[in-house]
Amino acid sequence: MITGKIVNNQEATIELEVTGVAHPQKIEVVVDTGFTGELMLPGDLIEILGLPRVGELRIILGDGSQVDLDMYLAVVVWRDEKRIVQTLRTDGKPLIGMSLLYGNRLILDIVTEGTVTIENLTND
Repeated sequence: MITGKIVNNQEATIELEVTGVAHPQKIEVVVDTGFTGELMLPGDLIEILGLPRVGELRIILGDGSQVDLDMYLAVVVWRDEKRIVQTLRTDGKPLIGMSLLYGNRLILDIVTEGTVTIENLTND
């Protein structure tokens, strides 16, 4: 089980360990159910981690517009296991999306300092 909390702007956050070429870093990420990918990280963090660029990915934003984002590979610790994830470069906050959450139950207590709980739905 992964736990986190609701912060000031009513954002659901968890701590995630991310590794690239450099040493692992624990970062606070926002859970974004409108993002269908796995992980988005700001460019400065991608550079600090030394993530390898593997191409570009065209995505459709909430307003329907399309943009091409640089794609990298990162290793995250998810439910105590290392997992390679596609990581998109952003100018915004670190986000995790629905592809990383797939196979899990997300429970949000949406109050100040409320609890975020991510539970495994599979028996692996």
